[in-house]
Amino acid sequence: MISTLESAPPHLSEAEARDIAAAYFGLDGQARRLVSERDANFRIEQADGQCFVLKVTNPAEPSSLTDLQTKALLHIEAADPGLPVPRLVPTRDGDHELALALDGATCIARVLTYLPGQPLHLLDGTSRQRRNIGACLARLGLALKDFSHPEGDHDLLWDIRHASRLRQFTTYIDDTCRRALVESFLERFATEVEPHFPALRAQLVHNDFNPHNILIGHDEAVSGIIDFGDMVLTPLVNDLAIATAYHVCAEGHPLDGIAEMVGAYNDVTPLLPLEIDLLFDLIAARFATTVVITHWRAQCHPANSAYILRNNPRAWLGLERFARLSRGEARAVFAAACAL
Repeated sequence: MISTLESAPPHLSEAEARDIAAAYFGLDGQARRLVSERDANFRIEQADGQCFVLKVTNPAEPSSLTDLQTKALLHIEAADPGLPVPRLVPTRDGDHELALALDGATCIARVLTYLPGQPLHLLDGTSRQRRNIGACLARLGLALKDFSHPEGDHDLLWDIRHASRLRQFTTYIDDTCRRALVESFLERFATEVEPHFPALRAQLVHNDFNPHNILIGHDEAVSGIIDFGDMVLTPLVNDLAIATAYHVCAEGHPLDGIAEMVGAYNDVTPLLPLEIDLLFDLIAARFATTVVITHWRAQCHPANSAYILRNNPRAWLGLERFARLSRGEARAVFAAACAL
């Protein structure tokens, strides 16, 4: 659960990435490194302008987990071909994965299609955009509903059903007031939310629908869903909680933007009463998970700290604004968004 987060990405130059793409995948183009948290990712651009992404997994990631992501992408393509997820590009031998020996370890290389659109984190948010994101997430959940994999229930620290475990890492937050704020949410989560998990419907989900993993087209529709590296079997509502955590409003009512996404999601996949009851605390759990893990990882990998901490300001904003709300008030907002 922790080793992949502690391990540095594979050491691979752009020239080596270009050679791998050409030799094994038949793609002749220039390689440009992409920023990544755990893996080594490169954009491969051919002379005709067509682009692909070469992904080389972290050496600490078990090959079975990479297989989970590969099989999930193939399943989504078959279940809902219209969903804007990357397509796997086979090797010259027709395989979707390639085992590479790097620095004494085995890493898995894959090539994916490069999706169009602007990263959501570079755009100003709009109501139409948020509704499209909520509906697209629900559609993705439906595509994965019947998907299973032996490694689906693996232990992932980013899975918010394990949020109470993060109390051991709060010491990495230097600000004592902020640390106390996080600890108060984690304590409430352990006593009032975690006991309800057995009663929630669960399935494999994307688990990281954040603005860096969503691309938006000119019509404000979702044109790309990337990075399936945090896929896990967890309560379905956790997927929605994670996605909405990045849309807390800085002004006005903090739940206005979130409610738009919840309503659009509910139109596709109706939420159950218990899911609505717990959603507020699950969103707060995502805030807490983000700040705790990233503070810890930034100290482990200071050279990559800017990227690791990129979502922290919004997560702290969310915790501070949520601290002024009650669960009852949040439930009323979400129930109204779902027309209940």
